[in-house]
Amino acid sequence: MLQQPIERLGAATTRFVLELGRIAQFFGVLLLQIVRPPFRPRRLVRETYDSGVLSLALVCASGLTVGFVLGLQLHNVLVRFGAEESLGAVVGLTLIRELGPVLTGLLVTGRAGSAMAAEISEEWET
Repeated sequence: MLQQPIERLGAATTRFVLELGRIAQFFGVLLLQIVRPPFRPRRLVRETYDSGVLSLALVCASGLTVGFVLGLQLHNVLVRFGAEESLGAVVGLTLIRELGPVLTGLLVTGRAGSAMAAEISEEWET
């Protein structure tokens, strides 16, 4: 009766250690591939430019619209407390600290991922 919980604990521990080993193997292979030639610095710069710089307009436009909506929503709340003069600071801090990194990450990932998928599909069609 006491043996079953101990067996389950041992099986769970074994699975956990095996998964840690697989993760360590993956990172080992990843590190080997990073240091193994051929090095492609020109390709790295191009991909960084494509995923980062070309996403800047999209990120700025979405940040502007989110800021407008956030300001519109917060204005009604701040007027109730007589603190409408702090609207700019609240919107700025909220966008920079909280929403900005999340929105930027999502938009850059989405734009870069869709561009890479389109690039892959172009290669498959030719």
